Parts: sequence; C-alpha cells; structure tokens
Amino acid sequence: MSEQKNKLTIIQPSQEKPWYKDGLGFSCTGCGKCCTGGPGVVWVTEEEIKAIAEYIHMPLDLFTKKYIRIISDRLALKELLPKYDCVFLKENKCTVYPVRPKQCKSFPFWSTLLESEDSWNEAEKYCEGINCKTHIVSYEEIVKSID
Repeated sequence: MSEQKNKLTIIQPSQEKPWYKDGLGFSCTGCGKCCTGGPGVVWVTEEEIKAIAEYIHMPLDLFTKKYIRIISDRLALKELLPKYDCVFLKENKCTVYPVRPKQCKSFPFWSTLLESEDSWNEAEKYCEGINCKTHIVSYEEIVKSID
C-alpha cells in the first residue's frame, strides 16, 4: 500500500466584487476630451510604436524621433502644447484609432478611475460618455479592459 501525502488545502474566502459589480454606464461620444488637457502621459510599448508607424506609413526611426519621448526609462507619446493634445488628435478625432495604444483602448476603465465611485464620478466632468444611461458596460467587460 502506498503512502499518501497529507496536503494542506487553503480555501480563500471569495473576494467581494468591487463597487462597479453591476456594470457602469459608458458610451464613447467621440468628443476627444480624453486625448487633450493635462498634462498626461500615454505609455506605449515597442509593439504599439511599430503598429502606429506602419499604420501611418512612416519609417520606424523617423516615427520615433517625431512622436516618442522617454520618461523615466519608459516610452510615451509626445504631447502638443499648449493644450497637451495627443500628437494623433486632429479635429477631436484619433487619427490612429484602429492601432491606438492599449492605454487609450482601456479608457475610461483605468484602475485610478475605478478606485472608487467618487473617482469615477469625478471623471464624468471631462468625459461626457461616463455614466451614460443608454449603454451599460458589464463587470466582465470592465475587468477585461482594465489598464
């Protein structure tokens, strides 16, 4: 007869879902306000840089010189002063929308905005799509989008 090892199974209590467990009202209106005002930082990966450069048909080295800055050893998109517009915002529209960075795709489902209901409601002041009544984003969709 073989000896069985005793295994200690730790059962963790199920974590309570956050305040947005029932979903959140959000529908992008295309106003472009999330791409201006600030200052702010849009972090980008090398893969995202390559995708955007290819999308706008620009050699990678030229693209990097023209549109990328380094902040604390990380890559970020440059901003246009004086309003801190994203370099790819034209007439309140994203000119690289199909290949925009993950940070942009995940807005407004950023961990900082989801910290509390107050943080979320504060963001409504500059994003007219937050708390819309016509489209509820499910908890599961929010979790997939979180930055």
